[in-house]
Amino acid sequence: MAYLEPSEFATKMVDAGEQKIFMSTKDTYIRAFMAGAILALAAFFAITVITKTGNPLLGALLFPVGFIMLYLMKFDLLTGVFTLVPLAVIDKRPGCTMNQLWRNWGLVFLGNLSGALMVAFFASFILTYGYQVEGGAVADKVSAIGESRTLGYKEQGVLGWFTIFIRGMLCNWMVSMGVVGAMISTSAGSKMAAMWMPIMLFFYMAFEHSIVNMFLFPFSMIMGGDFTIMEYLIWNEIPTALGNLFGGFLLVGLPLYLTHVKESKARKAADSMKPVAAL
Repeated sequence: MAYLEPSEFATKMVDAGEQKIFMSTKDTYIRAFMAGAILALAAFFAITVITKTGNPLLGALLFPVGFIMLYLMKFDLLTGVFTLVPLAVIDKRPGCTMNQLWRNWGLVFLGNLSGALMVAFFASFILTYGYQVEGGAVADKVSAIGESRTLGYKEQGVLGWFTIFIRGMLCNWMVSMGVVGAMISTSAGSKMAAMWMPIMLFFYMAFEHSIVNMFLFPFSMIMGGDFTIMEYLIWNEIPTALGNLFGGFLLVGLPLYLTHVKESKARKAADSMKPVAAL
């Protein structure tokens, strides 16, 4: 396989951030919509596997197929643009301003949310035959997940809020490593392998992903989860999104940029042969 050195793919990261800033409104929204929908469908698939097999590791092994599909189609997740778009701004690429960054993030957020909600509706509809019957074991499972990951954090107060914030950071540390890892090769197979490992890790460890949660918690509420929209926002979505932002940018994008795009000059070896001055 063709392997790119870190200095090469780090520059590609900045280029990708610039390209996303200047993408048209239509393309930005459609790509984000499809990304949110595909990732939601992958989450639905993984939860179904876990419920039917009782094996969380199997669900984690299979969940990355959704991430891989959306990446290969060049669809955009908010977690990815959190990592890449700021690099174009700090690199001072022409026209890459904070206003343009906020525009991109806003459109991607709306697109991801719309796609995730569409799949939440589809999933709830097919489980209940149009809301005529109970949703079964999968509905019970997702309801329990929604309650435990909102009300469970709420019970712990401010420490619960920071717990989910850190889980969000850890999540996008891994997700962004998948995004960046896919840039090291031009081979589709190698890209898939590089993405699979960190995505599997985040899912199995139950780290918090803001886009997955845009599907999971509305789906949970439809299926009978006993929590409110405000509890979902305050005790899950907001701290998760903030954690995703800090994790992706501070733990992946910025370190790679500082050490591979803005690499400092190498230190010179000391001149050990230089004679020592006489006392």
